[in-house]
Amino acid sequence: MPSILVQRWLSRQSGLIFALYAMFAAFATYASMYAFRKPFTAATFIGPDVFGVDYKTAMIIAQVIGYMISKFIGIKIIAEMPPARRAQSIIGLVLVAELSLMAFWRVPAPWNVVFMFINGLPLGMIWGLVFGYLEGRRLTEVLAAGLSASFIVSSGFVKSVGKGLMVSCQVPESAMPAVTGAIFFGPLVLFVWLLNQLPPPTVSDERERTRRIPMRKEERRTFLLTFAAGIALLTLVYMGLTAYRDLRDSYAAEIWAEVGLGDQPLIFTSTEIPVAIIVLVLLGSLMAIRDNRKALMANHVVIAAGFVLLGGATAAFDHGLIGPVLWSIAAGTGLYMGYVPFNCILFDRLIAAYKHEANAGFLIYVADAFGYLASVGVLLMKNFLAVRISWVTFFVDSGYTVAAFGLVLTVVSALYFGRSLGTGDRDAVAVPAMEHA
Repeated sequence: MPSILVQRWLSRQSGLIFALYAMFAAFATYASMYAFRKPFTAATFIGPDVFGVDYKTAMIIAQVIGYMISKFIGIKIIAEMPPARRAQSIIGLVLVAELSLMAFWRVPAPWNVVFMFINGLPLGMIWGLVFGYLEGRRLTEVLAAGLSASFIVSSGFVKSVGKGLMVSCQVPESAMPAVTGAIFFGPLVLFVWLLNQLPPPTVSDERERTRRIPMRKEERRTFLLTFAAGIALLTLVYMGLTAYRDLRDSYAAEIWAEVGLGDQPLIFTSTEIPVAIIVLVLLGSLMAIRDNRKALMANHVVIAAGFVLLGGATAAFDHGLIGPVLWSIAAGTGLYMGYVPFNCILFDRLIAAYKHEANAGFLIYVADAFGYLASVGVLLMKNFLAVRISWVTFFVDSGYTVAAFGLVLTVVSALYFGRSLGTGDRDAVAVPAMEHA
């Protein structure tokens, strides 16, 4: 009965009330998921090497490999997921992640590293399941901006919670991830229930943004072959963004320690809130662009501008013009100006621009799978080839590299899609989706 009442209430609400409800439910759900993924990175975890790899780095790599495999599996699972199974899937996957953290706590090092791999396996599916509730709507930009703010703010917030548990409550490092997850599990179930009350896109949503459908194997293959060059370019851009973002996220404790701010738990959160606000407002404003082709190009402009800001902020810090806090905020803003569109509105607009019935979750997971593959590669390179380089120096060098190559590839991608859409003959480019039984 409560579900029916909430659904009826939502169906009668204005766009503003609906948007606020949907943004809160999606934001809170994904933010709660972060409590099962990122708190452990707030600790230093000094322990025995694992096959020549530093203990904490081995933990991060194990989790990222699990997360990466999850993304490859998700290309199929998320593309085919029926809406009715999303909520139970989210709760079940997060429960597996929490059980793995409990096992990590009880099993001695370094053997407990395997449970970080198990922890990453289910969590890689959550983004696609949550975004599935939001895509294909006229309000998708605003809703997605709110959702995306969750992974900008939440990583720092749950690390602050984890650090606080260790400092104030004397929770051991090995227990802290499981304890943090246990605190957030109840709220997660509530937020998933709220999210599951959202009605499907309306007829007018489908008219403007194209109907979203589960995609079978042949439909996925046809879509990839149709847009092969463009998707390859965008995936290369995203690989750089993901590797840089994961580096920044996983080793924030080490980076802040090197600049003398490692003893401040709130530093993880305070530097991310301005980033989230700026990115949320900027990307949410793209909703005002009704023409999907122009919006797709506008997304490219935002991504390119993000690379310019990332490179400029890194250069300013490298030459002593700004301090570490301002550098973190400015570089983080540039990073997420590029990173966030890939996780929601870029592919949503691409589908709408070509009027090709599909779902954005499929494309997000194609990019994500290769993005986390790049992340694993960078972590291994740092451990084996750049072990003597400080984290700050490595992070600065990575910022320059990602900004330069990302900007070039984004411009080439914009030229590709601009030329394709500029022909005015979208049907010649896009192949209609197959009829569903």
